[in-house]
Amino acid sequence: MSSQVRAVKVLGIGGSLRSGSQSERALRIALAGAEEAGATTSVITAEGLELPFYDVMTPERSDRALALIEAIRTADGLIVVSPGYHGALSGLVKNALDYVEDLRGDVRPYLDGRAVGLVSVAFGWQAAVSTLGQLRTIAHALRGWPTPLGGAVNSAEVKFDEDGSISGDESGKVDRTLRLVGAQVTQFALARR
Repeated sequence: MSSQVRAVKVLGIGGSLRSGSQSERALRIALAGAEEAGATTSVITAEGLELPFYDVMTPERSDRALALIEAIRTADGLIVVSPGYHGALSGLVKNALDYVEDLRGDVRPYLDGRAVGLVSVAFGWQAAVSTLGQLRTIAHALRGWPTPLGGAVNSAEVKFDEDGSISGDESGKVDRTLRLVGAQVTQFALARR
């Protein structure tokens, strides 16, 4: 094997329109776990997810949509984090994932052969768990490989602080879970080489 092996690329997608949201902070911790496992990472959040509603019949794409599609195309793995709104993933994250349809004709269509780490952040367990289940279903439908561990974070019990730390009784457990999700994405990508 060459000493010039390209690093594994993990793309993080998620959060909300509010920069620095609880779900974006969770995403950044999961990406730190991917980096600790050896990946290079990039992230698309907040403003980068403000996209026109996906329409397969409209071939024109905004600059942001084209950037998202290309970032997904070149990623070896993804981490997707969504807030849980009323028991479901946010429309913002769902719309971004709908753009994966534009990869249907690629040599590696959709998310084929890529690990996808999934995390939901919601104010309560019901929304956190149901949102995580929906994210797993979507990843399967897009031919992705959801990591064995997913993260359902109850923001009624823990808070992600501005400095990147977590406060609350379960903070250590949540931090370990998020980092492990990121590590599993990287490990899978390395194993697929």
